[in-house]
Amino acid sequence: MPADASTPDPAPALPDAAATVGAGADVAGTCGIVWSDDLCEYDFGPYHPMSPVRLTLTRELARASGVLDRPGVRAIEPFVASDEQLGGVHDADYIAAVRRASAPSEGHVFEDLIRFGIGGDDVPSFPGMHTASARIAGGSIAAIDAIRSGEVRHAVNIAGGLHHARPASASGFCVYNDAAVAIRHALDSGEERVMYIDTDVHHGDGVELALWDEPRAITLSVHETGERLFPGTGFVQDTGGANAQGSAINVPLPPRTTADGWVRALRATVPALVRAVRPTLLVTQHGADTHRVDPLADFSVSLEAHREVMIMLRELADEVCGGRWLALGGGGYAVIDVVPRSWAQLLAVATGEAIDPTAPLPEAYLEAEARARGEHGVSPEPSIRTYGDGRPLDVRDWEQGFDPESALDRAIQAARRGAFPEWGLDPFLD
Repeated sequence: MPADASTPDPAPALPDAAATVGAGADVAGTCGIVWSDDLCEYDFGPYHPMSPVRLTLTRELARASGVLDRPGVRAIEPFVASDEQLGGVHDADYIAAVRRASAPSEGHVFEDLIRFGIGGDDVPSFPGMHTASARIAGGSIAAIDAIRSGEVRHAVNIAGGLHHARPASASGFCVYNDAAVAIRHALDSGEERVMYIDTDVHHGDGVELALWDEPRAITLSVHETGERLFPGTGFVQDTGGANAQGSAINVPLPPRTTADGWVRALRATVPALVRAVRPTLLVTQHGADTHRVDPLADFSVSLEAHREVMIMLRELADEVCGGRWLALGGGGYAVIDVVPRSWAQLLAVATGEAIDPTAPLPEAYLEAEARARGEHGVSPEPSIRTYGDGRPLDVRDWEQGFDPESALDRAIQAARRGAFPEWGLDPFLD
């Protein structure tokens, strides 16, 4: 079969105990996990912040925690998305440029690629770039198909969530925008209404742009304000195209937002909007770069807060969408200290019970982590050996009142006033 074939190979790369999508088990409680070792070929090199070690360690922690052996867990094999599938979002000239960037470097004309966002420190080219990037998109498409066919209720692609890629250019370490490609695929396949929720510290600009004028797709991004952080977009007045007013929702938050404040902002906006939009499918992005030790942003969020928001989104999917939920990875550049613990928790939440944040990390995982630290020149003594950060939440919910002296509360209220009326909600009461 050619490399660009749009049909997945049958062999999953999860433990033997995991069933394969299509095996016919009761869909209630099932979760499909996209995985192949080939996903780690999306690799910009040893000095790039987005190391694939974050994927391999997440898988190791999920396996050592018993998450992959839970009842109903199924493997979804990613495939290399075709040019036609990628073309639902990306321009043909851009796809051709990515293919050129995938060839041996001596044949490149740098000036030809840089106008497509390829080159330099952000998105350096690497051999096989097209295939590696298209495979991540294919994984998210395969997850959508598994959900739409009724084979699974929930699905997770931790390699996905590459939300900065734009129709005609790479950006922010992202080559193909798997989230937008998968949502476009779902709509083209007959999905009635998709809602995309982005919790990454950076604005989900590429997804918003790709779906800007699509009334059947609603994008909601909660992020650090673009006044202070890449990509410099995502303001409350950005509400969608002429044919889709209200379909883009932005909740920009101030720098140094705490774990409690972040959860407060999400609770004050997301549940009411999901219930008002009533999507038939929920797609969420779980960038771990909101965390307090992430080197590329300015929030102070904890793993306990990540866990709380993951549970909230799963419950909303179960309540509003009949459980039809695709969860994606995203950013996260504390690739050993944070990302594996955050995304192993995401896999736990999607497959069943969340993991107690005070529980100790398994010894088998700590051994794999120690090896990774040695290979990457990171301190051999992790400061925390539990699933959480030891920072319990103390969230003051929005119903307890608005503080006009708080920059966070002013940002939340501005977002509510901008988005709620479009969906029949009262920004002061709902």
